[in-house]
Parts: sequence; C-alpha cells; structure tokens
Amino acid sequence: MDTLEYYGSKKGFNVFVASTFLDLTQFRKQNNQVLFNNLLLKDLYQVKRYITKRLATALTKGSLPKGKYKVDDFMDQLFIVVYDNFDEVKNKEDLHSWLFNKVNELLTETIIEEEFEDYFIKNIDDYSRPEWDEMEEKFSTDGGGDYVMIDELDDISYPKNDYVLNHVFVEDNKKELMDALDKELGEEALKRHTDMVLHYLPLAMRNVFELATEYQFSIREIAIIRNQSIAEVKALLEKARKNLEASLFNRYDLA
Repeated sequence: MDTLEYYGSKKGFNVFVASTFLDLTQFRKQNNQVLFNNLLLKDLYQVKRYITKRLATALTKGSLPKGKYKVDDFMDQLFIVVYDNFDEVKNKEDLHSWLFNKVNELLTETIIEEEFEDYFIKNIDDYSRPEWDEMEEKFSTDGGGDYVMIDELDDISYPKNDYVLNHVFVEDNKKELMDALDKELGEEALKRHTDMVLHYLPLAMRNVFELATEYQFSIREIAIIRNQSIAEVKALLEKARKNLEASLFNRYDLA
C-alpha cells in the first residue's frame, strides 16, 4: 500500500510526522542515533520524493551534470544535519516543515539555478495555440524532468501530480470556468499543461506552488521551509496562480 494512502492524505502524513517528535527528542537525548535514524527514515517519505523531483528538474534544465548526484547523497547528508541540529525544532507541529527547510538548504547549496525565465513570463499572454502545442510537445519529448531519475524511484512511489484546477482558480466565481475546462480538456490534458507551465516558471514560484499543492504545507510552513516572510510566500503563490491562469486563458481562448 502507498504510504500516503495508508495515512489517508498528505495532511494525515504531516500529522504522523508530528507524532514522532517526542520519540525523536528522547532518542536524541539518549544519543541513540540508530533508533533516531530508523524513526526519522519514516518521516522522510515525502522529503525523498521532493529531493528526487528537484534533482530531476535541475538535470533537465542543465543546472546539474548527469550522473554526478544521487538522491541518496542528499539523504545521507540530511540524516547528519537533522541529528546534529534537532534541538532547533521547538514543537512537533514544525517538524515536517523544518525537515523540508533543511533539505531545501542542502539542495540550494548544490544546485546553481539561474531559472528566472523572464522571457517566458513576459510573453505568456502572446503565445499562440500552435506555439503552446509545440512547447508541450518539446516538454514531453524532453521528459520534463519526470523520467530522468527513474532509477532513483525503485523504493518509493513517485507522486501523481496533484495540480487540479481548484489550486489555480481559487475564487468562488470561477467554478463555471473550471467545469468548462474539465469538460473540454479532461484531467490528464490539464495536468500536462500545468506541469509544463510550472517547469518554465521561475524556481521560487514553482517551488512555492508545489509545496502548497503537492505537499499541502500552509503559507507559514512554506515560509519556514524557504526562509522567507509570509508576505513573500503569499506573493509568489499568487504570481504562480496568475501565470497558470493566464496560460490557460490564452492557450484555450477562454477570454
């Protein structure tokens, strides 16, 4: 059974991680690194998926050389960092976001990312339907990061992207539009389009959107993960949604 299915939902898994805080604290006080790491490994289920996806994207964008880095390289570092710095976690509710914060720091130190696709955002209103189709074809052909690290996914269930329309159109008055898109395009086409647009968005926008939707973190938790203010995270999430909305309006002539 998939881990997320076992815990009922992504939020359910967050609750599970919080429930391990007291035991981890006790193992750390006892200097029992074996028991600490055995329990921590269960908490890192979503973290490992997050590492895999971040590395895959970096590879397809040319930010990392192929074959140099493995998911387990970062997992090994993370075990050490978490054990050495566990006293930074002040309460159980912050444990999961703190784990993501630590791995985010490790990834940022390694991945030299110049991903601000300014041209893409400036021209998002001007792409024609054939240009969008060509862009998606290229994205699909190149793999879009989804298949680059398939060898790393043997022991975990790679998440099905959860980018449904209610993550993009958050206003109540957009329900009719969402229903029309669902009916006209279907779930798979919408997911492909959303994945493609996110791939070309600036790293910060994509990262905030994914943490909010795929991992179900709150704005406050994402601010912890990214070492940013709540206002900055809100602004990035709003910009990501607006760009996704604009792409759908323009590609499918929904104006």
